Amino acid sequence: MPVENNFQHDELSRKNPGERLAVTELTVGAPPDSPEWLEAMAGHGRALSHAGVRTILFLHGALHGTDVFGAQRLDEAGGLKRGYSRGVSGLDALLAAMRQESNGIPLLPGGMMPPLNDDEATKKLLDEQIGDAGNFTQAVVDLTQRAMNTSSTKPITCLRRLWSSEHHHLGRAVAAVRLLNDLRSHCGAQRLASGDRILVQAHGQAGLVLSLISNLLCPSPITGRAKLFTILTSYAEQSGQAELASTVERLDSLLAAGNVLNGVALDIVTLGQPVRYGWDTSGIGKMLHVVNHRSLRTDSKTWLAKMELPQITMEMPIAWGGDYVQELAVAGSDAVPLTEEAHAANKAIWELVEPFDGFERWLECSRRAVRFPSEGRCLLVDYKDSTGSTNPRDHYYGHAAYTRRNAMLFNMTQIVGTFYSS
Repeated sequence: MPVENNFQHDELSRKNPGERLAVTELTVGAPPDSPEWLEAMAGHGRALSHAGVRTILFLHGALHGTDVFGAQRLDEAGGLKRGYSRGVSGLDALLAAMRQESNGIPLLPGGMMPPLNDDEATKKLLDEQIGDAGNFTQAVVDLTQRAMNTSSTKPITCLRRLWSSEHHHLGRAVAAVRLLNDLRSHCGAQRLASGDRILVQAHGQAGLVLSLISNLLCPSPITGRAKLFTILTSYAEQSGQAELASTVERLDSLLAAGNVLNGVALDIVTLGQPVRYGWDTSGIGKMLHVVNHRSLRTDSKTWLAKMELPQITMEMPIAWGGDYVQELAVAGSDAVPLTEEAHAANKAIWELVEPFDGFERWLECSRRAVRFPSEGRCLLVDYKDSTGSTNPRDHYYGHAAYTRRNAMLFNMTQIVGTFYSS
């Protein structure tokens, strides 16, 4: 995507990523909390500290009860209700595997639904209900911080943030504004400045929140930023969210002055992010996209996923080809906003950030089988989570592997080697 991307959608290129691409597989190594694991993490802490990383932010949502495939929008736009799937063999079964009521992924206890609160009670509930499946548990975040600071020259703060998990354009835009404001506050509180870095590891659609932030951080006064802020301000006023309106106003002023993060570089790692919004690299630091992937293609395009019907309906339940949420939660899919005001604001943002809508356009985007955005380094990883089990809670269709406890050291090794090795 170009500099001054201005919220354009990713071009969904199927071309070989070339030198941007690396391929590897999970090596578990020493178990977490063992002396060997702690020593390895300490080494990474020294490398990160030397590179100027002062904060690691672990950003995630919830897999349970959030319509993670975005099937609600597909049904609202047509789907089986209008017979759009007729004549496409295997599509009915694929849609059934994606729908929240039939995909085998449980709801949250007590009928809890997005927007989720970023508070200790909610995060504790996720730790108890989901464990380390698509969820950075507090225990692992605390352990990582302790190990990282064993021998680093300057302390590294490890933070865990739960975004609202509203899987639609409005939810992601509101999350982007609030997260950017939180990062601004953190830089001030920690006295971070030019030469310091924040490393963000963002799981799933949290990566899309970061892609919106990358557009907001464009140094130029892009027209899309003013449009987005106008939409969010109007929505905040209509829905009685004074805090959101004041946050937008504050950020608008800081972004215009070019000092929202005090010169701190934002390095971003996405883990299983669906390819949707375009990235603007002019206002951020380093970028790496990691995708759980096992090539099933018979051609030479091993960097693409496989989207052949009806075969995918047999491969998906055992996560045979890797991350199917990353592959299928593309343009045209989404959860549906709950209120009339949210519906209107979501539509306005959709017109800004995504030219694709409707059931047939979703099918078109899915069939492109693109694993990576057009910007940033790319890493295909076989996380070895396909064991033949058809229980979604064993793999969450390949989307849970990135945050597993046994993958944390592996992930950090890849990040340090890609970003910060001398």
